[in-house]
Amino acid sequence: MTHYLTTEQDARLRRWERWNRNYFLFAFTALIIILVFSSQLGLSSADDWDGLGIILVLLVGPIVAMQLKLTCPACSEKLGWQAKLMVPEQCKHCGCFLRAKG
Repeated sequence: MTHYLTTEQDARLRRWERWNRNYFLFAFTALIIILVFSSQLGLSSADDWDGLGIILVLLVGPIVAMQLKLTCPACSEKLGWQAKLMVPEQCKHCGCFLRAKG
């Protein structure tokens, strides 16, 4: 028997996708700007990269947290890294299709 999500479960996953995608775009853009202008901003020098390292961790940390937080609405198993930037098609644990039927 093939299982699909309810409309509410699907909406919750699509909301996660939007947040994940938007944060990734923000962090990627910020990282590029910070890396390009890091020496002008005083964040890095030939000997000291501490300020830049802290900023990098602060930008990348939420991406890791969002990936690890995502769970399958049907079985509550962590989807984790099988999600990448978007929700996968199907849960590897229970086989539920991760979209609403229709």
